[in-house]
Amino acid sequence: MRWPWQMASPAEPRMAVSGKALELETAKEILAEVFDARPGEVEEMIQRRLEEKSWAKEEGRWPATFILSQ
Repeated sequence: MRWPWQMASPAEPRMAVSGKALELETAKEILAEVFDARPGEVEEMIQRRLEEKSWAKEEGRWPATFILSQ
């Protein structure tokens, strides 16, 4: 006997997906819908944003080494 909340085994085996990967895919789908964009465009938007953040971090840093000019 199966309980109502127990589902029969699916026809196709599901791949194990991490929670973070699923969360990222869901966020991409939401962005695509909100901005009326294709998945490739969403990927570009995310990539550009990551690049902007990395530049902003580097601008406030001191160089790793100092060279005194003589």
